[in-house]
Amino acid sequence: MAAKQVIPPFSLILAFAFIPLLVFSAQAVPLERLNSLRVIKSVNKNGPFLGLITVYAPEEEAFFSTGVFRPDPRHPFVDLSGRRFQIGKVAGKKAIYVKCGVGLVNAAAATQQMLDLFDIKGVIHFGISGNANSSMHIGDVTIPYQIAQTGLWDWLKPNATLEPNDFAQFDFKNYNVPKGGDNKLGRVGYSTEQFYSTSGEVNVPQRPVWFNITKNWFNVASHLQGLKLEQCANSTLCLPQIPKLVVGLKGATSNFFIDNAAYTDFLFKTFGVTSLDMESSAVVMTCLSNGYPVIAIRGVSDLAGTQEGDNTIRLFGPLAALNTAKVVISFVKSLPGNYISKF
Repeated sequence: MAAKQVIPPFSLILAFAFIPLLVFSAQAVPLERLNSLRVIKSVNKNGPFLGLITVYAPEEEAFFSTGVFRPDPRHPFVDLSGRRFQIGKVAGKKAIYVKCGVGLVNAAAATQQMLDLFDIKGVIHFGISGNANSSMHIGDVTIPYQIAQTGLWDWLKPNATLEPNDFAQFDFKNYNVPKGGDNKLGRVGYSTEQFYSTSGEVNVPQRPVWFNITKNWFNVASHLQGLKLEQCANSTLCLPQIPKLVVGLKGATSNFFIDNAAYTDFLFKTFGVTSLDMESSAVVMTCLSNGYPVIAIRGVSDLAGTQEGDNTIRLFGPLAALNTAKVVISFVKSLPGNYISKF
């Protein structure tokens, strides 16, 4: 006698069908990340927050040495993707701080992660930079109103025609020693970014050269000029002049640490920039792309190759970072209590 075939109910078949999907989902999201996301959900109940993004250890150390950051007693930090997002208050305003790491990719990745996961209402990016402007000195701080990404190149043959989206060129033959002439390196055409944003047409990139700091935040920053900055790194190392804050210059970003006088001079003459760094445009572009207010604050740590002798970043970097932190704190204090709705 044949055994009677038992057909399981449809709900049971459906349950067994979903088991592999559940297993796959659990494997796809690491437990550590799931725990972090749970903490973030709890943190966001107390939002919104200001986002603070700096780059590497000396800048972080200078910022925290001021004692202005007060960690949240319940959730002082959350670790995600190798970065530590620190939760607390700065000058009485709720803030989330992260150290992004050097370079454009790190800066953009950390900024996008912050905007996607936390209840952020605007981002303050800060750090140190090289200087291309002879009217600025080591220890000074600049808050640019425009930033360009000067690291997107079309590297061309000698005398080749520039691409339509190139807006400037660097001709290597002009810098031959002892005199100019043909050079097999050809020239570089500086290309515009493909920029997608909430303000543009969907899936159609804009091609801007300059990215503007959020106007209202820039107006707040403009009132900070005259802020007293530190002149001495320690009891034996002081600058010859008192550092100053200058608001309204231009900045340039690329994945280059620039320590070359000829190239620095070219950037100043071609783009009119002062600060030279490796992250600001990525943070600013990411924020503007998503429709968030943003400002960049950079302290001059070196002269980008125009100095005599070795680069001074290791010598005066900590002082430049401290002056930058002082400006950041003053800016946060200057934001009105209702900055969340106003900006």
